[in-house]
Amino acid sequence: MEPTALGYLSAGIGAGLVVIGAAFGIGKLAAATMEATGRQPEVAGQVRTAMIIAAALIEGATFFGLAICIILAAK
Repeated sequence: MEPTALGYLSAGIGAGLVVIGAAFGIGKLAAATMEATGRQPEVAGQVRTAMIIAAALIEGATFFGLAICIILAAK
């Protein structure tokens, strides 16, 4: 197998794992937020704000992971 083909393969697998991990994390975050809102509706605004901030941090880490995979594939 060519070294470049192995690099493309590993970058693709890495990108897939990064996206799956982010999707799983944001899904768990949203589920916990809905549960917290159902238990205490009066703090829904605060919980939603915290969820949006946490989701943005997860997405930021995902973008860094995807950028690393793209850089590895470009070499």
